[in-house]
Amino acid sequence: MNSGFRSQVVPSYRLLTEEQIKEIHLASLDILETIGMRVMNEEGVQLLRDAGCRVTGKDVCHIPAWLVEDCIRSAPPRFTVYNRNGEEAMNIGGRHINFGLGTDLINTYDLETGEMHESVLQDVANAAKVADYCEEVNFVASYALPHDVPVNSMYIECFRTQMENTVKPIFFTAAGYEDLSIMIEMAAAVAGGEDKLRAKPFLIHYSEPTAPLQHSYGAVRKLFLCAEKGIPINYTPGDIMGGSTPITLAGGIAQANAEGLSSIVLHQLKAKGAPIICGFAAVPLDMKTATFSYGAPDFRLTNSASSDLYHYYDIPMWSTIGTDSHVFDQQASMEHVFGILLAALDGSNLIHDIGYLGQGLVGNPAMIVMDNEIISYVKRILRGFDITPETLALNIMREVGPGGQFMTTDHTLEFYKQEQWRTQLISRDEPASWIAKGKLSYGERVTQKTIEILKTHKPQPLPDDVRKKVDTIAKNAQKTLEGMTFTA
Repeated sequence: MNSGFRSQVVPSYRLLTEEQIKEIHLASLDILETIGMRVMNEEGVQLLRDAGCRVTGKDVCHIPAWLVEDCIRSAPPRFTVYNRNGEEAMNIGGRHINFGLGTDLINTYDLETGEMHESVLQDVANAAKVADYCEEVNFVASYALPHDVPVNSMYIECFRTQMENTVKPIFFTAAGYEDLSIMIEMAAAVAGGEDKLRAKPFLIHYSEPTAPLQHSYGAVRKLFLCAEKGIPINYTPGDIMGGSTPITLAGGIAQANAEGLSSIVLHQLKAKGAPIICGFAAVPLDMKTATFSYGAPDFRLTNSASSDLYHYYDIPMWSTIGTDSHVFDQQASMEHVFGILLAALDGSNLIHDIGYLGQGLVGNPAMIVMDNEIISYVKRILRGFDITPETLALNIMREVGPGGQFMTTDHTLEFYKQEQWRTQLISRDEPASWIAKGKLSYGERVTQKTIEILKTHKPQPLPDDVRKKVDTIAKNAQKTLEGMTFTA
């Protein structure tokens, strides 16, 4: 055997060279120090001022490079997220990849009729149930933005519905500090107390700064609350190149990265060592349609750049996938394949928006099932294969010899399961068998499977005593939040 020979063959991918990463990093530091970030939150401004930042006007904070570097070092490079039962579920950091749903889709397709409707709370439950069933889906989010519940308690009802329909970690949004506090209280009731939730969090809050170069009052309040409570937060800018950033990819990436780095500074100044996921999404604005393009190759490039930068910082990062198609069709499938493959090759830690249609506005639960199979396919590619005396199989070839066959050998029996990826819904039937089975397209098979999951899958319920506590918190919250206006 060759000395020092690397037996495992695995694909690798990186977009930016180290020199290019440093060039973008320096540009981002220049933006933060010379242009600055508007922080529309007095506590946030005071924290930055006390840490050595220069403040111009009322709230434009100029963040020095040394402070950015200090906060990069204090942010944890990795942490664990648990499921509802307190079991390890996701390793966030390094090149560990975790796939899951996104939030807040305003329309959802009915699987039985094929018609689109305004999203309702049942769509949140359906998405959670389907994701709970799918083995390759690591975390769940609301998926739908329900129109049939009061606006002020909408996110609370989504969160409760998710906890009732899956044990998997929950990625969730909130309107403001007020409902976020209530959802953390509900999660603590499930975990057995605030200390236990801090030790084994099963939730990740999602919030954003506001491009260009701003942090809103409400977003900073939510960021600080999560930092104080030890709740992991995915606080990442979502930029539109040609709209809220320069149209060039390099300029959009540099600005979005500056916004991301400023998020880390604020978060770490509030609670050094608190868990945060960062990175950025920089989406191209289509100049013909005036829409931002989820399926564009430009978006895939900025996602890869984000991952390269945050691997360099050794800070967990997010990524996103999706499509510009408004229906579950060939375009949607193609764009989801590219998104999933490249995000996995990037080694992004939290990859959300599986199952998304319509530029992040439309959902179809069947897309979740399709993406589950795509993820399985991609993970098989990432696993690669081994080159060893056993896998080269020269001795088996000698035994079989010219004109023989390998199907009945012990070697085939030993290795076929680990070497060959097995399909779930992809058809490999020969034509006559496919015709005999109804000539179903892949989309039709996926939709049928999704309907079957919703009819038969039974997620693990919350214990009765815990469910009653959660229900009480939710009911009290409805009274507390009625008529309240959240401040962005």
